[in-house]
Amino acid sequence: MSHGGCMARIARLKPPESIYHVMGRSISELTLFPQDDDKRYFLALLKKYCDKFHCTILAYCLMDTHFHLHFDPQGFNLSRFMHCTNLSYVLYYNKKYHRRGHLFQGRFESRVITSDSYNLAVSTYIHNNPADIPAYQGKEAEYPFSSLGIYLGCRRDTLGLVDTDYILGLLNERDRDRAVTEYRKFVNRQKDTVTEQDMKQCLKRFASNEYRCERKMLYRDYTPSQVACYVAHKLNLPVEEMIKIKSSRFTSGVRAFYAFILRAVCSFTYRDICEVIGNISLSASSRLCRLGYELVYSNPSYREIFQDILQMGKVA
Repeated sequence: MSHGGCMARIARLKPPESIYHVMGRSISELTLFPQDDDKRYFLALLKKYCDKFHCTILAYCLMDTHFHLHFDPQGFNLSRFMHCTNLSYVLYYNKKYHRRGHLFQGRFESRVITSDSYNLAVSTYIHNNPADIPAYQGKEAEYPFSSLGIYLGCRRDTLGLVDTDYILGLLNERDRDRAVTEYRKFVNRQKDTVTEQDMKQCLKRFASNEYRCERKMLYRDYTPSQVACYVAHKLNLPVEEMIKIKSSRFTSGVRAFYAFILRAVCSFTYRDICEVIGNISLSASSRLCRLGYELVYSNPSYREIFQDILQMGKVA
């Protein structure tokens, strides 16, 4: 877990962050996704930021005027994730459609999901949204901008965006085909309103006495000094060199890597990173994080250290 105690986690002051049902809608006079390419772009943004911040999409459905996400932030700050995603989409949208100003109807909405049965209900609710589209009534799995087809094996997840294992594992971890069959029944039945008791009975019926689907959490409660200590050890550098020296290109890379870990693993804001590193502006903090992100995915040494930190944070 650590080298000389450097990466021991500090005491956590709150329970692990929840899974959420997230909803977003455009302002009334605008269509959120006028074209299919816009939906594809939004899904690509979700993939980008899930990879960057190590979050998980359990289900999604994009409609013309709104979207639904079944979202597991894995301890990352939900508001920060949605701000990055929505802001990137607004910039794309306004440039493409030659406009300025707001696109979304206020702040996104979110609901905390507190139980297995609630998770199952939210997933099937999201996947029933295409039933409101006349061409897809009774053929919801064929709608290309919902993850239902991925769950039922009708379509490949070409982006690698959706984690189906958790929800299907609630039904039957050992027999995926049986879990898919049961899930299909739930989606169809929820059109006629499946009760919470129905969900609980199903979970009870399929729960194994020998094995239970476990959700892996990514804990992000490392302090900046713990991160600095660990990274400096891995790169054979004094901690102060990684943070303060600005002259060499190598040290700039190390500082960028450090900033990116604070951003992606510890959910720090750019302002937080400014305060930790010192003597840099918000724009410089943003640039450091961007460079750090590029280093992780281009430099095997940085990538290995980053993966080590992520693995240390994963707890069932």
